[in-house]
Formats: sequence, C-alpha cells, structure tokens
Amino acid sequence: MLLLIENNCDGFWAWPWPLLLTFLLGALLGWLLSKLFSNNSCENCVSLQAELDACRANAKLKSTKKTVVVAKVDDSVKDDLTKIEGIGPKIAELLNNDGIWSWKQLSETTASNIQRVLDAAGPKYRVHDPETWSKQAGMASRAEWEKLEKWQDEHKGGKV
Repeated sequence: MLLLIENNCDGFWAWPWPLLLTFLLGALLGWLLSKLFSNNSCENCVSLQAELDACRANAKLKSTKKTVVVAKVDDSVKDDLTKIEGIGPKIAELLNNDGIWSWKQLSETTASNIQRVLDAAGPKYRVHDPETWSKQAGMASRAEWEKLEKWQDEHKGGKV
C-alpha cells in the first residue's frame, strides 16, 4: 500500500477496493452456499401449513363468542349480588347485563357460564374464581343468612 502512495496513485481510493471486492466475494459465496444447502423442496412445508391452518381455525373457534339464549328471564327480582363474596359492583353489573339479577338465578347458573361472562369482560375479570358463587347465592336465595355468613367467614375470599 505504501508503494501505491509513493507511485502517485490516489492513496485514499487505493485501499477500499480490496475491501469492496472481499465483501462482494463473501456475499456471493454466502448466496451460493445458501442455495446449495437450503432445501427448497420443503417436504415439511405442506404439513406445517396444514398444522398452521388447523391452529388458526381452532383459535378462531375459541375466540367466537357464544350467546346463551334464556327462555324466560325473570328480572322483576333484583337482589344485591354483591352480598356474595367475590362479587363487587362491576362484576354484579356484568352479571346483570347477562340477565342474572337475583340470587336464585345466580344459584342456578353454572360456574363455567359465570366464567364465560367474566372471560368476555376482559383480562381484569378472568382472574376471579366463581366456583362458589352459586352455592353462596343458593344460601342467600333461601334467606340462610347466618349459614352464609358462617360459610364466608370459614372460607378465605369465598374459596373452598
């Protein structure tokens, strides 16, 4: 390189050419190696695509909201659902919007249906466990207040 500078060659432009040539040769070699060792036939592509399509279909089924049609909803009785341990004003409103207004209706509702209502409301409500709400609502609908209070005292947060 010193020889090039002494021979009045442009000293600045003399050294980038070998670097540029090396880069281009490396890029060409990398491209050729990728073509040589890559499997373009992709035997697994068909099975992977089928698996992806099945997964997307499954996710779509899970994300579709199911509607429950209640034959006859008696909302003439509007009980205070917040008496049930684990149900606050917001969850009571969610249950009301789903047609559950009374302790009797709540006692006849399965935990999975209540969980569906909570799940549909978002991640903030998914953490609640409605497993015992029907049992507590049954006691409230039968006006077994002492039994309900004792049960709530014995179970932390309304959990069994």
